[in-house]
Amino acid sequence: MLSYGGLFTAVCALASSAAALAPLEVQGKDFINSKTKDRFQILGVDYQPGGESGFSSKKDPLSQPKQCLRDAALMQRLGINTIRVYNLEPTLNHNECASIFNAAGIYMILDVNSPFETGSLDRAKPWNSYNAGYYKQVFGVIEAFKNFDNVLGFFAGNEVVNEKATFSAPKYVRAVVRDMKDYIKKNAKRSIPVGYSAADIRDILMDTAHYFECNLKNSTTSSADFFGVNSYSWCGDSSYKKSGYNVLTEDFSNATVPVFFSEYGCNEVTPRKWTEVQALYGEEMTQAFSGGLVYEWTYESNKYGLVEVKDDKVTLLQDFANLQEQFGKLDMDRIMKSNASQTSVKAEDCSASRITDKTFYNAWDLPKAPSKVSDYIESGLPSAPSGSWVKVSSTTIPDDVYDHNDKKVENVQFKVTSGTEPNSPSSGSGTSSSSGSSETTSNAASVNGAPLAMGGLGGLFMLVASLL
Repeated sequence: MLSYGGLFTAVCALASSAAALAPLEVQGKDFINSKTKDRFQILGVDYQPGGESGFSSKKDPLSQPKQCLRDAALMQRLGINTIRVYNLEPTLNHNECASIFNAAGIYMILDVNSPFETGSLDRAKPWNSYNAGYYKQVFGVIEAFKNFDNVLGFFAGNEVVNEKATFSAPKYVRAVVRDMKDYIKKNAKRSIPVGYSAADIRDILMDTAHYFECNLKNSTTSSADFFGVNSYSWCGDSSYKKSGYNVLTEDFSNATVPVFFSEYGCNEVTPRKWTEVQALYGEEMTQAFSGGLVYEWTYESNKYGLVEVKDDKVTLLQDFANLQEQFGKLDMDRIMKSNASQTSVKAEDCSASRITDKTFYNAWDLPKAPSKVSDYIESGLPSAPSGSWVKVSSTTIPDDVYDHNDKKVENVQFKVTSGTEPNSPSSGSGTSSSSGSSETTSNAASVNGAPLAMGGLGGLFMLVASLL
């Protein structure tokens, strides 16, 4: 068997070309495919393999190409079109993984914070951590991924505002949104959305949403482009009303930005049946929500997870099979159909009248970016590596894969997609559960039929597929 490091072969330098996935744009309360103009609904999964041990200064989930190749192939089978990654080390090489997920038809939502000491805001005293050291992490992640068209967006924060003791934090998070959007406008080739992910805490959720989505006249770039809700209220055989999904739908029916479940999948009852999928993607909820991300991909100590990885053995758990069955029932044509009433909504101006708790956000004066941060915005983060495409070919993944009955899944394939369409339950056929095999190409396939240049290395690198 070839070592993974030997799979990348340098060839002559070539100009970069368009990626398979079209960038997504925010129009009103919908994500829209910039080429087809179709509405985009997230059928996603939160992706942090290894949990805390899967992240360090030397590795993160998108710096492990062999792992990414395997997981992307299995996500194709499931019908996943989006992943969310929480912890990233910006100095690592993410080119292979970003290109792999792109070739699989999968978008990425990326958190810019990390658990390192200077990697996130201190929610209790955010003014202490709002500095240039923190922005090396934030802008570093943007630099690492700004050139990949399959980046759906960045999360500026996750559950920073989760109790009244943290009510000093919102204006700092909103300032981070502003600084990120200003940096992207100045240093990236396209506009990449920036959003915020909130816990489903009823007494502050809507105040938080209203605060982040409204237009602030003296800081026009500080509003969030999208809003995520981490919700675990549907457990077992619940229902639209019992779970409170009806309340969430009513609450967000007048949202002016795309709203989606950034985490869902209560595990109080196992195996999870995922009956909430039919509600989340049903006609009522799709008028308020843009889909959701299942928590989470790999089975860790917290006992969530769709896939269990032990050494070289991968097991598709019962949760995986149940979710695949629920995804298979969805009417994707209806779900992805654009609606003019959705895309034409406009955000309202910020005002204290929109906040129910008058002690919550009465101060709209955002902190100014530190001078060094302003320099980064103007000239770019010094010496920060910027990612770029590598060429990806179809391949059989090297790991042994088993279903939840411990039956081996034969001929698991990664399939390079073509065109601008994302992966879906109807098109995601990258693996086979029988003795048959999926058809793959023997020659390396480039995105849209053209080679992709890998910047920073002076040449094109080909991901050769033979892992035998």
